Amino acid sequence: MNTFREADKKSVMQVLICYILWGLLPIFWKLLSALDSFYILASRIVWSAVFCFIIIICCKNTGELKKILTNRKQMKLLACSSVMIAINWGAYIYAINSGHILDASLAYYMNPLLSIGLGFIFFKEKLKKLQWLAIAIAATGIMMTIITYGSIPYFALIIGGSFAVYSAIKKNVTCDGLTSTLMEALLLSPIAVLYIAMSEHGNSGAVGTLYGGQLLLLPAAGVVTSIPLLAFSSGITKVPMSLSGILMYVNPTLQLIIGVILYQEKFDLSKGIMFISVWVALILFLYSGKKEPGKNKLQLEKEYVQQ
Repeated sequence: MNTFREADKKSVMQVLICYILWGLLPIFWKLLSALDSFYILASRIVWSAVFCFIIIICCKNTGELKKILTNRKQMKLLACSSVMIAINWGAYIYAINSGHILDASLAYYMNPLLSIGLGFIFFKEKLKKLQWLAIAIAATGIMMTIITYGSIPYFALIIGGSFAVYSAIKKNVTCDGLTSTLMEALLLSPIAVLYIAMSEHGNSGAVGTLYGGQLLLLPAAGVVTSIPLLAFSSGITKVPMSLSGILMYVNPTLQLIIGVILYQEKFDLSKGIMFISVWVALILFLYSGKKEPGKNKLQLEKEYVQQ
C-alpha cells in the first residue's frame, strides 16, 4: 500500500511539474524575442523533431513510429493536426513576444469551453443545462468587452480555437503523445527548414542576432517542448482525471501572474470582464462534470500536448 501511495504522489508531481513548466514557457520565449516569431516557430518545429526522435531511439520505442508511418488514415489526421498545432504554436509565440501574455493565458482558460462547443457541433455530444450556461456566460463576457471597449481578444480566440480544433482531430489519432508530436514536427520540418534557410540568407535569422550561449536557446526550444510532454505521459496514467483537470489550470494561472507581475501587462476592466466571465463559466463547467465519467487518460494525454 505504501509503495502504491508513493507511486501515486510521484505521478501527481510529474503532472504538476508538466503544468508548471508550460506555465513558465512565456519566460523562455521572451528570451528569444530578438528573433522573428516565425523563425522561433520554425526552430521549435525542427528541434522538437530532433529531440523527440532522439528520445524515441534511446527508449527503443520505434515500433509505434513504424506502425503510424504505414497507416495512411493516421498520417492524414496527423497532417491536419500538424497544421493546427503550427497555428497554435505560432500564435502563442507571437502573442508572448508582442505583449499579449494575458491573451495567451485567457486562451487556455477558454479551451475546455471551446472544446465542448466543438464537441456539440461536430460530434453531436449532448450538453447539460449548466454547460450551456457556462458557454453563454463566457460568450457574454467576451461580447460585452467587444461592444463596450471595441477590443476583440484575437490572440485568445486564435490560440484557444486552434487548440480546440487540434484536440478534436487528435480524438482519432491512435499513437502516443511523444510519437504524434514527432510526426507533426517531421511533417512541418521541410517548410520550417526552408524558412530558417531563407531567413539566414536574408540576414534576418539567428546568426548575427544571437551570440555565444544565446544560440543554445534554439535547440533548447525542442527540449522545453518535449520534456513537459514526457513528464505528463509518465504521470498521467496514475492520476485521477478530476485532479489532473484541476491541476491543468496551474498553467494559465502562472501565465497570468507572469504577464501582470513580471512583464507588467495591463490588466484593465476590459480584460477583467473577460477573465471573470470565463472563470465563472469554468466553475460551472467543472461542477457540471463532477459526476460525469472522465475522459480516458490516453485521450487527455493526446489532447493536451501543448503550447
